Amino acid sequence: MFRLKRHITLFTLLSLGLLVLAVSRCKPDPKGPITGKPPHQATPYDLEVPQGFPPALVPPDNPMTVEGVRLGRHLFYEKALSGDNSMSCGSCHMQQRAFTDGKAVSKGIDGIAGRRSAMPLFNLAFEEKFFWDGRSITLEEQALIPIEDPIELNADLDTVIMRLESRALYQRLFENAFGSPEVTADRIAKAIAQFERTLISANSKFDKVMRLKDGTQFTPLEDQGRAMYFSEEGDCFHCHGAAETSYLMGAFGRDLQFANNGLKKQYEDEGRAEVTGKPSDVGKFKVPSVRNVEFTFPYMHDGSIPNLDSLVGFYNFGGHKHPNIDPNMKAAGEGRGWTPQQRNALKAFLQTFTDYEFLQDTAHSNPFQ
Repeated sequence: MFRLKRHITLFTLLSLGLLVLAVSRCKPDPKGPITGKPPHQATPYDLEVPQGFPPALVPPDNPMTVEGVRLGRHLFYEKALSGDNSMSCGSCHMQQRAFTDGKAVSKGIDGIAGRRSAMPLFNLAFEEKFFWDGRSITLEEQALIPIEDPIELNADLDTVIMRLESRALYQRLFENAFGSPEVTADRIAKAIAQFERTLISANSKFDKVMRLKDGTQFTPLEDQGRAMYFSEEGDCFHCHGAAETSYLMGAFGRDLQFANNGLKKQYEDEGRAEVTGKPSDVGKFKVPSVRNVEFTFPYMHDGSIPNLDSLVGFYNFGGHKHPNIDPNMKAAGEGRGWTPQQRNALKAFLQTFTDYEFLQDTAHSNPFQ
């Protein structure tokens, strides 16, 4: 009896040992090779920052990739992002007009006019606040707002996501960009922001003469306008002093991201004040770059200045006096008294900021055409 029990005990121990050995062999070796699907790796996008420009502002959680930019370009021109499939971001931001639409104020899918004109889109990789009032602090945040805005694309994000998920094109593009075909609002925003950061304008005549110094020369009329622009005679440089980079920091380090230029005596649209709640910000709007100004008319936040001649005329007039007017608008209520020759010279110089290469670059064009 004792010998039988001993045999059973030995058999039990041996069986348990074999079981443990079998289980241990089923566990993956943490030091061994990783099996299964490899982690997704998109192709890093080499964003070329032009000589003399500040570093691009790319958030750590949205690194630029070739696949992400490609997806963002498609989404930028995708009409499925609108409520009735009739408009896209590109409908109000047309490349040939430096990504504006030529209207005083834009209209959405229901024909309702907004309060403000479509801002030009370029060199956004170097900016920090977006929209005329700066209410968005990142491109990712900015990208989704027009989609849901009831007077713009007027769409429901859940509906947009379902539309995109149902299309083989976007299943593939999202897979390539993010590692899976899943469509989310966060991924839509990140992809559009990646594409918008590639919209860099840096090859105008102004760049060739003053930034790159490649031997290109201004005409005598353009050079007269340049002298006005960068002196008290024209006094443009205080607000647009870093125009060669389009970085919205004024000359000599003065922060001029938002300014009241005396456009109105009274402002129904209070601009920056609608974001900050500060009375001192009433009438302040984002200072736009003068790059491609020849093609971004009509001008100002409300599109109230129709063309380049009228723009020069407004600053010759000097602007309206207002409690918040920028101190550099020294001729407000008085005028500058420029001669026709001076006005023509300033206009000619402003036209040297046109970057025809940017306006025609097929890397930024509609991929569906």
